[in-house]
Amino acid sequence: TPTIHLEATRRAMACDFAIRYHDADRQIASDVLEAFDEIEAIEDQLTIYRAASDVIRINQLAADGPVMTSSELFALLELAVKLNAETEGAFDITGTPLSRVWGFFKREGRLPSEAEIADALDLVGMAHVALNPATQSIELLKPGVEINFNAMGKGYALDRAARLLDERGACDYLWHGGRSSVLARGANRGDDADCWSIGLRHPLEPNYRLAEFHLRNRALGTSGGATQFFEHEGVIGEEIDPPFPVVKPD
Repeated sequence: TPTIHLEATRRAMACDFAIRYHDADRQIASDVLEAFDEIEAIEDQLTIYRAASDVIRINQLAADGPVMTSSELFALLELAVKLNAETEGAFDITGTPLSRVWGFFKREGRLPSEAEIADALDLVGMAHVALNPATQSIELLKPGVEINFNAMGKGYALDRAARLLDERGACDYLWHGGRSSVLARGANRGDDADCWSIGLRHPLEPNYRLAEFHLRNRALGTSGGATQFFEHEGVIGEEIDPPFPVVKPD
């Protein structure tokens, strides 16, 4: 008999977060609701698209001096610094000025001038960010520097949701945030390999699957430029924005 899966979904971070788990584990339903609450609380903390959040407060105040953070947020900042170093600067949470000058911040793509790009680049780089572990504070060393966690917020939210479920004893489930960030725990009991199967569709040809991944106690993230782009004189400009992995249907 095929294993029956339950699925719950809630909107957060401008996408749908969803969890799939086994009908036999329906006793974790209340824990799943708490995990969704955790995701919403993280969005409240990290968002840069509302009137207020911890990150907005940092961007407003940290150029004038160190701003204290929670231990969870400071750990995330330290992780961002580590990833920046490991990728030789390719991963950078200070890229908002570039997103803004290219029009991606408000999804209004435009071609900036060379001077605008140069001015934006002058405000980008983790060298402008100073963390103090002793006080768990952050300082932005130049006015106009901003941080955002758009590149890691969904994955971080899934990690936190999974941590809550793990603490409650849940063992077999699959999360995704916007279909681009996926986290698998334990086994899919309806799969011959006891793994959760994830299909990766082509960004420009949605009916074509590029690959299939089999996850167990692993996470997966993808990105592409199919949803945030604009055309200027026949040339496509795009911001990497991730909508692609799809949970394989039963």
